Formats: sequence, structure tokens, C-alpha cells
Amino acid sequence: MEFAHITPLKGNIILTDAFHLNASLLNDKNLYKFLWVTEGRVSLEIDYVGITLEKNEVIPLSSLHHIVFKEVEGKYLTLLFNSNFYCIFKSDDDVSCNGFLFTGTSNIMKLRLSDMYSSLLEKITSDLYQEYNNEDSLQEEMLRLHLKRFIITCTRIAREKFAIEPRNENTFYIIRQYFTLVDKYFREKKQVKDYANMLHRSPKTLTNLFQLYNLPSPLHIIHERIEAEAKRLLLYSSKTVKEISGILGFEDIATFSRFFKRSTGENISQFRSRVLSNRSSQ
Repeated sequence: MEFAHITPLKGNIILTDAFHLNASLLNDKNLYKFLWVTEGRVSLEIDYVGITLEKNEVIPLSSLHHIVFKEVEGKYLTLLFNSNFYCIFKSDDDVSCNGFLFTGTSNIMKLRLSDMYSSLLEKITSDLYQEYNNEDSLQEEMLRLHLKRFIITCTRIAREKFAIEPRNENTFYIIRQYFTLVDKYFREKKQVKDYANMLHRSPKTLTNLFQLYNLPSPLHIIHERIEAEAKRLLLYSSKTVKEISGILGFEDIATFSRFFKRSTGENISQFRSRVLSNRSSQ
């Protein structure tokens, strides 16, 4: 089963239970994704990290993530959309997911659904199914409305996961802004003070906010984003180490190599060899 809607401006929204069988969707680098296991389990490799999802677990994935299905032992749904259909950046006031559900790191957020939220997502996907059959002038906006409902529901689940209360909304907004800025500027700006200045806060204030929500330190977030991009380029591009070091804003290969070894515990050659060897043996 696969339902797709394409707008005149090349906006896409797709709902499918066979994402793993559609090579064109798997290779489309413009799609945001929600993957929800409804029965059994699904094993994947996202970027270079293995993850297994059980029944009623959902993961949000950005357009940057590389996905390989390892084993499907049940049923799942994938809801996909691109920025031409729904721009999470322009719509942040509506859904508050930018810099939260969708970031460029490879540290995937796994959401566990309660029975209530599972029923709610079932209702939303059922509404999406029905709307795909209504081919009138209102269809596009109705599909967008149901997508917003799905995003908002997952945002609420994630907020409960991190115990974000309404009274802390303003402080958590700063954290989301920080993630968004790091995603945008990590190649050029590698110090917490750079982002603190843009947010009109002190580095100490940011550190305290991250501690409040039991998140890694602001500096760790920067390093994690650089590391994720470095690994993607090393594994999924034909660029040389010299080219990658330049893309990531390092002054030379030696500086990049030291950063990589310090962040991952292995040098670049060891990382490439290990991951590629693991893939060939599977």
C-alpha cells in the first residue's frame, strides 16, 4: 500500500507500508520521515548506526539520514514529506519541531507510544488514507492539516519524554534554536560562545539549560554534529579526506584527523574499514 500526493510546486507527501521496497523513495534526499512500527519489529541501519524498533515505537528522521533496512519482522508505516509540501522552518510556530524532532545528528530520537497516542496516530493515518481519495481543490490543504496533526502529536510525545512543561516553554525554545543554529553553522562555528552570542545568552546559561533537560553539553552537540557529517561524507561520498576536512571547516587534514580520533576513539581509516567490513559480512 502506498499513497502519494504531488502538488504543482513539487511538494510531496507519501504514506506507505513498504518503504523498504521503494528504491526511489529510499534514495530521495529531500524527504523528512516518520517511521512507525505497528506490529513486530524492524531492524535498520541509520547512517552508520544499527537500531531496532519494536511495536509502537516511532522515529523522526531528517532528509540527511541514510536508511538501510536490515530486517522487517512485522508491519510498519512511513509518513514522508518534503519542504515544498510542508516547511518545518517556516511553520515552527505551528508545530514547534524544528531543532527538536528533526536535526542533523545521528543520535536518533526513539519515541515510545502509549495506547492513547497509538490510537491517536491510527486516527490521523486513517484520515490521511481517506483524504487521498478526495480529489478536489481542498485535498492538498486537508493532507497538510493531517500531516501537521501527526507532527504535533509526535512533538507532544517527545516533550513528555524530556519532561518539558508549559512553564519551561521559553527556555526549551532556546535549546531548539541552538540545535537549529548548530545545524546551519557547524562548518564555520565550532565554539559555544559563537552560538551564545547569536542567542544573546552566555555560554554558562546555555550549559545550565542543557543540564536542566539532561542533555549533552552545548559543546558536545557541536562536536556530535560535525562527527555525524564527517561520517556521512566518509561513508556515502567519493570525496577525499582532504576535501572533507575543507568542507567541515578544518584548517588542514591533521586537525580534522585529531578531531575525528578524539570524538570517535578510532582514526579515519579504522572507522571506514570497520564499517565497510561489517557491511560486507552481513
